[in-house]
Amino acid sequence: MKLALTVTPWQRLRRLPRETRDTLFLLGVIAWTIVPHVSHLPLWCVFLAAAMLLWRAKLAFAHAPLPGRRVLFALLAVSAGLTYWSFGTVLGKDPGVTMTVALTALKMLEARARRDAFVVFFLGFFLILTHFLYSQSMAVGVAMLVSVWGLLTSLVLANMPVGRPSLKQVGWLSARTALLGAPLMVLMFMLFPRIAPLWGVPKDGATPTGLSNSMRLGSVASVAQDDSVAMRIKFYAGQPASSTLYFRGPVLAQFDGVEWTALKPSFPAALTPLAELRVAGPVTQYEVTLEPQRLAVLPLLEATVQVEVIPGFKITQGNDLQWTAEQPVLERLRFDAQAHMTFRHGPLTPVLGLQDHVALPAGFNPRTVAWAQALRQKLRQEPRNANLDPDREPRVLAQAVLRHIRTGGYSYTLTPGLYGELDPRTTIDEFWLDRKNGFCEHFASSFVVVMRAMGLPARIVTGYQGADEEPVDGYTIVRQRYAHAWAEYWQAGEGWVRADPTAAVAPDRVERGRSLAPPPGIVESAFDNINPALMANLRANWEAVNNRWNQWVMNYSRNQQVNLLKRLGLSNTGWEDMVRLLIGALSALASSVALWAWWEQRRVDPWTRQMLRLRAVLLSLGISSADHEAPRKLAQRVRTQLGEPGQALADLLDKLDLQRYGRNALRWPDTQLTRRFNAAAKLLKSRLESQPTLR
Repeated sequence: MKLALTVTPWQRLRRLPRETRDTLFLLGVIAWTIVPHVSHLPLWCVFLAAAMLLWRAKLAFAHAPLPGRRVLFALLAVSAGLTYWSFGTVLGKDPGVTMTVALTALKMLEARARRDAFVVFFLGFFLILTHFLYSQSMAVGVAMLVSVWGLLTSLVLANMPVGRPSLKQVGWLSARTALLGAPLMVLMFMLFPRIAPLWGVPKDGATPTGLSNSMRLGSVASVAQDDSVAMRIKFYAGQPASSTLYFRGPVLAQFDGVEWTALKPSFPAALTPLAELRVAGPVTQYEVTLEPQRLAVLPLLEATVQVEVIPGFKITQGNDLQWTAEQPVLERLRFDAQAHMTFRHGPLTPVLGLQDHVALPAGFNPRTVAWAQALRQKLRQEPRNANLDPDREPRVLAQAVLRHIRTGGYSYTLTPGLYGELDPRTTIDEFWLDRKNGFCEHFASSFVVVMRAMGLPARIVTGYQGADEEPVDGYTIVRQRYAHAWAEYWQAGEGWVRADPTAAVAPDRVERGRSLAPPPGIVESAFDNINPALMANLRANWEAVNNRWNQWVMNYSRNQQVNLLKRLGLSNTGWEDMVRLLIGALSALASSVALWAWWEQRRVDPWTRQMLRLRAVLLSLGISSADHEAPRKLAQRVRTQLGEPGQALADLLDKLDLQRYGRNALRWPDTQLTRRFNAAAKLLKSRLESQPTLR
């Protein structure tokens, strides 16, 4: 009866011919390198590359001949034609990457010699570089590190044509080689002069922020369902209260009845309201790591008075307190800033340009306009307001509107539904007087319309409000879901006054920074059911590691380089000094490597050292040997010359031969065998000296 033996996949792999095994390994490395590109490759390229790699694997298993040149040229023509059909050109980033993927897979179908294999290695390393044109995240970096190791392993295998070296042995050799080069790479990274930010390559692949230069009802609510990081803030003297964390983005003051946009002044610049920022209290110093966005506006704390100079970006502050760059921020930025949490801004006395902040489109939201005018008339007729100073009237009216929001049956929700489907001209009417369900932009927009309907200047400010309660790795995280809209109205003697209607209906949103969270996904819900704190801890740990990557790799700019060198005790950090330091460090490293190589060359191999000692012992017994003779040859000579007394030495030499050249050869010599050999030789020598007839 025969017993069926189970053969594991690893055992099958070990039994494959070496050429098949090495080919399959290289195919796996190329497939691993291509996979991260799948999201931005044309679908035909993904399927074509997969088909060619699988075809090559099948040919390797079957030991079948590779396709002829006609087939390869046909596949090349198809790849080039489809690339041109997809992009309208074969030049540029996207078509270039597509053709590189196709050529790498195609080259595997004609890899007949070592020269072809080296071309595949070159294409593979080039393909690794192309990933960083799309993403420079830590996950992509780790994945490409694995690809580099795999290609180095295949390269080492190609340079070991004799025998059957194990993948484990070759993999360790390639990893050790890469580790030996790591100090040089770290040194170059740390000391190479930064003329400008080096890591902003994938600009057109940046993830846009939720903020926009315009706002419609429902636009901010859609952003608030995004839990990704918008920016990280590091406060140098403790995090302020969440209720004060207003990060000012685009200011919108022009309304066409449906959409709010930035104001296009209808008055000369000399008649428009100036910023006239007036600050009080201590300075709040903080560091900002801003994620890529498609806006030129930097969402900073409202009364930010100073921003560190950012190479390549000219930043100015406008009359509406916006900090704006000359071009959209399409790369991650890190810089320091200073702000005051107590401030006033805007003109103290009326200026003609304030009339732009009172304008409303004719014929829109007539019921809300009538309601606002009736409210103003009602307040004027109240006895307590009989002697009200007209200059103080805006604050009284604003408080009355906020009180109406607080007590008027309004609800704060992420899913208020669509407004204005029947008639876009009555969108505010429908929210303010009928349904009363809305998000922050509904309340801010309605508040400004009501204030303007009463003849008072008002405008909308968008940005972020609040942040995560617990800092991660010393950084306070502001997520996209903290996107917010609030209002400002003008008060004589004070300037622009912030009014947040959302705080009237949902105080926790502003006072504690608790935004409405989007519904969790299936996986997140499962983890929350098992352990509610598990997902939060995992996310915090991941974001801490990812933040370190962003701070010390992606944002390692000129400023961070200078600070690091100063902490190391270097006072001169000009680019000339940096070049001298880099040359000196590279020279010292090269000298160290040369010294190590010289020492390695003079160092005797452990196996050679062991054989030298054993040959010396045999020579003392009268048995000479040549350097090229193996232990098995010496064992035969011992048996011939010494006979039975030398059997123990001969057995040990046979064992040494198996240890070094057998199927399960040892990596290092067996020192115990050397000691046993010396002891046996010493004993035999004493016997020979006492009984000469044994010779």
